[in-house]
Amino acid sequence: MFSQSPYACRMEWGRRGAREAAERGDIIIIVDILSFSSTVVSALHFNAVIYPYPPYVDGKEYAKKVNAEYILGRAEAAKAGNPTLSPVTFTEEHSNKKYVLSSLNGAFCTWIGSKAKALFVGSLLNAAAVASAANRLRLKTKANITVILCGEQWSGGREEEDTLRPAMEDYIGAGAILSYLEGEKSPEAEVCMGAFLQAKPKLDALIWDSGSGRELRERGFAADVEHCSRLNVYQSVPILKEDHFVSYNGECS
Repeated sequence: MFSQSPYACRMEWGRRGAREAAERGDIIIIVDILSFSSTVVSALHFNAVIYPYPPYVDGKEYAKKVNAEYILGRAEAAKAGNPTLSPVTFTEEHSNKKYVLSSLNGAFCTWIGSKAKALFVGSLLNAAAVASAANRLRLKTKANITVILCGEQWSGGREEEDTLRPAMEDYIGAGAILSYLEGEKSPEAEVCMGAFLQAKPKLDALIWDSGSGRELRERGFAADVEHCSRLNVYQSVPILKEDHFVSYNGECS
């Protein structure tokens, strides 16, 4: 059976990886650079309260239940002047306001991994800060750490095909976090970290011209790509507490 045991720091892809890490009792770090994890980190920086919610379920009804605003799609919300999955839409005016955020990748993986020992959200924006938090929690709980790369979804696939599309920006972002993690790393984690170290001198250019970056730019969201490519600009560390994210204060969720 595939395993990255006995290493303390590991990396896995997608929903299956999130489920297995949660079932092992690992500390999970969710990485979805463009854009779920970057959006959650940015929102928390401005003290907004984010409730992650899976797609295919009635998020609007859930938002009513928790007295929050349901975040619409980028284009729809932009027309209304509301915050969106676009991280640059969050500002000081959203402080202490509650939002339900659904996405195919990051929010879904969070939902699946929510029973983990602890679930953090990491991005390039807070790579050093989230790794520091995970390091402290690992020392306290003796749990292993798994970084979950959420990836993207292929559209228009055939029935017999896998829908997960590994995303280069998530690989680099996970590598950044792994570079700050303490503890012995699996070979998979070592290679992922090496990819980040190789890419670091031209991080913004690589993500700008990546497939995901070009897709967002062509849709009019170049500012998102620029924002999400910045390294260690925020100290905010989101940790899942029951059904929403709070700032990590040194305690397990």
